[in-house]
Amino acid sequence: MTQVSSVQQITARAQAHIDLSALQHNLQRVKQIAPDSRVMAVIKSNAYGHGTLQVARALSAVDAFGVALLDEGIALRGIGFSQEIVLLSGFVTKEELVAAAHYELSVVVHNTHQIDVLLDTELEQSVNVWFKIDTGMHRLGFAPEMVEDTLKKLAICKHIKHPIRFMTHLANADDQNNSTTNEQLALFDKTLDGIKGEQSIANSGGVLGWPTSHRDWVRPGIMLYGVSPFNNQTGIDNDLKPAMTLSARLIAVSQHKKGDKVGYGSTWECPEDMSVGVVGIGYGDGYPRHAPTDTPVLVNGKRVSLVGRVSMDMICVDLRSQPDAKPGDKVVLWGEGLPVDEIADKAGTIGYELLCGVTTRVNKTYSE
Repeated sequence: MTQVSSVQQITARAQAHIDLSALQHNLQRVKQIAPDSRVMAVIKSNAYGHGTLQVARALSAVDAFGVALLDEGIALRGIGFSQEIVLLSGFVTKEELVAAAHYELSVVVHNTHQIDVLLDTELEQSVNVWFKIDTGMHRLGFAPEMVEDTLKKLAICKHIKHPIRFMTHLANADDQNNSTTNEQLALFDKTLDGIKGEQSIANSGGVLGWPTSHRDWVRPGIMLYGVSPFNNQTGIDNDLKPAMTLSARLIAVSQHKKGDKVGYGSTWECPEDMSVGVVGIGYGDGYPRHAPTDTPVLVNGKRVSLVGRVSMDMICVDLRSQPDAKPGDKVVLWGEGLPVDEIADKAGTIGYELLCGVTTRVNKTYSE
């Protein structure tokens, strides 16, 4: 009798394979580009859909991890990671601050409410603080004119480790022709003139495109996963390797006549007698619903085009160039041989969203 090892392995038609060696290659690229900076690897949102714990293990050579949520930091501490772990969104309540201190998580302080909480909370041990300055993103951070007075308030907080470190976030680093980044850098430097403390500015766009943003720490995110932060480039253009390959299988191949309409809304019509393949993946798995006809996929390593609308569980593809394709054949939706950047551009979104949007019914596998 054949032994059944996993129901999920039997039933999962879609699979996201994570190449951990690609993550390590991409980390080495960060270190090559910013050799004098320490690295805070951003692994929020389940490591951009790749799996937080597995990615953290693969990137264990970094100096720190950046996460968005308290639970993400606690999970990393729970399995023994000793690196600095930074809560990039900071804290809101006393309870969150107490938990951050207990688990030795660093916190980003970006508004006056947090200062009040720090002054009004008894902690069992001191916390590391990253002080965020708003230089133009206008999302989180203290306005430059508030920095001097706010630092005086922080100076009397008895549960803060000194010296405080400083950060800002670049709003337009993905556009190398946008002067805003240089304006932000200049404002950051002007604001901190004469104030000592380690600095962190560069996200992935900063690492790759703005050397003067590297400073003491860099905070790469999307580039670690092999995706370019620039709208007009792919990860391959920057010598990055895709970490995730999303694949599925052909589940049916049908012959249709000229004029037959395919999919919901009958939006696509066969231009001639032809083969159409049905792939076992859809928006229920995280494939973008708005991917248009002509979005490429790989069938047995060869490019073919999506046709008709994306369904919850299926997409249809044009198999005229693949007459020997059959049910069970592998289909790559993005990853090795097909940059996720290209699919995102076709679907009118960004690679970040596609990677983060892979759903739990997609089986993840990992290899070195």
